[in-house]
Amino acid sequence: MEKQLINEIESTAGELLQMIDSFEQETFNEVPFKDSWTPGQVAEHVFLSASGILSTVNGNTGPTQRDPHQMIAPLRDAFLNFNIKMQSPDFILPSQDPKDKATLLRSMKDIWTGLAKAARTQDPDATCLDFEMPTIGTLTRIEWLSFAVVHTQRHIWQLKKMAVITGVAK
Repeated sequence: MEKQLINEIESTAGELLQMIDSFEQETFNEVPFKDSWTPGQVAEHVFLSASGILSTVNGNTGPTQRDPHQMIAPLRDAFLNFNIKMQSPDFILPSQDPKDKATLLRSMKDIWTGLAKAARTQDPDATCLDFEMPTIGTLTRIEWLSFAVVHTQRHIWQLKKMAVITGVAK
């Protein structure tokens, strides 16, 4: 797959893991400001999304009847626009349960290793058939992997904001 995307996957994963690790366990489950998730909930949400994407890109595929990169720019533009508030679909909403930072870090590392492997070894232009993006439809493997990157970058920005505003990072 495109080397640039593989680099983005690896650097985004590294930044995410570093950002999660910067929070102390004691503050990982505290709401940092009004109407916010906890850092642990943000991490769980990213984990749920990325694990679903990994399952989708490793699942059933078919031939693509359009430009296989068609949705990359629109997804990037939407998810990296920090001036708009987005609503998560219910199936990747985090629970209210306390999160163990170490467990989430291990699980997250495994998922992102899998995403990088898929980017290196699988046909980027195949259409993934096992799941449709809400309101968009089926995406190609390269579009799903690009989405994993920009969705996570959005939440890294959110975690950085939490750390700066509240001073909860170590």
